Amino acid sequence: MKKLSHYDNQGRASMVDVSAKADTKRTATAHAFVRIKPSVLKKLPRNPKGNPLEVARFAGISAAKKTSDLIPMCHPLMLSHADVTCTVEPRGVRITATATITGPTGVEMEALTAAAVAALTIYDMTKALDKGIEIQDVYLLSKTGGKSGDFKRK
Repeated sequence: MKKLSHYDNQGRASMVDVSAKADTKRTATAHAFVRIKPSVLKKLPRNPKGNPLEVARFAGISAAKKTSDLIPMCHPLMLSHADVTCTVEPRGVRITATATITGPTGVEMEALTAAAVAALTIYDMTKALDKGIEIQDVYLLSKTGGKSGDFKRK
């Protein structure tokens, strides 16, 4: 059975020591979906707070850079790149977040954090129109690099 990496021999949570790991290029892409009523979607371009999709994009990028401040055992990383796309669909907004680094550890948590915070930002900017907006399906789409190899969600 595989051992969880964030626990020491005594079963205590700990930050993984990555100092002996080689720097390699690593990428991750994550997904989130914000389910919004069509009547609210129509009002997105006229939001008095600004363009929710663009604000969500900025929020997601900022969140990726601050992941280690939010998730206790995440390493502070110097990201090479982070980006978020928000696409309006008939039932809501689909968010895709990417993160890239050349370093000793992966960027899955940074991509996931970016997607989740972008979704929360869309909720924040549209909640006055509908409190029933749902954030759904936050998950990792793919990752490359590292000891565990590549992953692609099927």
